[in-house]
Amino acid sequence: MIHFILNPNAGTNSLQKRERIVKTLQAIPHSKIWQTERMNHASELTRNALLEGATKVIAIGGDGTINEVASTLLHTSIPLGIIPMGSGNGLARHLAIPLEFNKALEKALNGTLITIDSGKWNDRSFFCTAGIGFDAFVAEHFAKRAKRGFLNYIYSTLVSLGKYQPIHIQVIGPVFSFTVANANQFGNNAFISPESDLQDGLLEIIQVNPGSFWSIANLGISLFRKKLPYHPLVKISTVKALHIEVNKGIPFHLDGESFTLEKNTIDLSILPASLVVVK
Repeated sequence: MIHFILNPNAGTNSLQKRERIVKTLQAIPHSKIWQTERMNHASELTRNALLEGATKVIAIGGDGTINEVASTLLHTSIPLGIIPMGSGNGLARHLAIPLEFNKALEKALNGTLITIDSGKWNDRSFFCTAGIGFDAFVAEHFAKRAKRGFLNYIYSTLVSLGKYQPIHIQVIGPVFSFTVANANQFGNNAFISPESDLQDGLLEIIQVNPGSFWSIANLGISLFRKKLPYHPLVKISTVKALHIEVNKGIPFHLDGESFTLEKNTIDLSILPASLVVVK
């Protein structure tokens, strides 16, 4: 049986559109719909789906919902289908999954199965990107806002740019941002690591050094033009594992979701071929 994990609050969809989505899903034979009600609920619902013998789990929501479902499906043979409905949809965009609901549903039901890598950040999993510094500062600001969507994310970015101070990583020194990429983008076609491959068994580390206001502003242009690796403030390296030390209490993000670092160490690693997805 196919199990759908639906976040009804994802994105900017109207109540009427959400009702149409549920009605469409209800018409699919041999399926069951679960709807999330809170953070981490998607993980719990996915575990319930597995206990009920799910043959495929399809996540409907933003990158946070997809992260919860995917983390629960790690190292199983149960495929993850993705119907993107979030603000960024980074993993879906990397996989070239349609953003239109009906097309994404068709892909999730009948697409090709592939196996992809996942990243590990201390004891948490991520599939697209993770990081500390400016990206995490923006994610924290965005998480506190009631409104979703790309324009509100741009607003959070602009507000954060006026308040943010670079962070310090031991041995490395001050950085504007420090991003770990498994996929090629944050979402919304903001390509933080254009050459990242979900199946190469490697993580890309994108270190952005502090710079002038205009050089930092130019980073945004480089992101959307796939030119970030050539920016003079950017250093990219490839790793299978990495240990860094920073001040605890700073924000970090996993697939765009905001968290607070509870200790001063970060251990990063790649888990090759650990998740089956529908592409």
